[in-house]
Amino acid sequence: MSGFKNFLLRGNLVEVAVALIMALSFAAVVSTFVEWLTGLMPESAYFSTEEQSFGAFLNAVVSFVLLATVVYFLIVAPYTRAKERFFPGEAAGPSDTELLTEIRDLLASKGV
Repeated sequence: MSGFKNFLLRGNLVEVAVALIMALSFAAVVSTFVEWLTGLMPESAYFSTEEQSFGAFLNAVVSFVLLATVVYFLIVAPYTRAKERFFPGEAAGPSDTELLTEIRDLLASKGV
């Protein structure tokens, strides 16, 4: 069971799943915007003399925002808390400057 926990929390499975959900939702926003925009152009194959509805685009935007909110509060925030709880951050090691200074001092002490 711990292997499965490591697979879920250490890997990027959750991040990839969230990215896929958000990308598909955003694709709907872009698609409806392009449909609306091309419907306004007289030379477009989709052009109609009827009034173009901006509502489908607004619906897609609202759906995207609602989905993003739900995904954040139900997936991302609990996942982040679980990741911090089960895998606390590792202690920070010496910085690059400190390591280079130590190497320089060792080389200087050996006469190189």
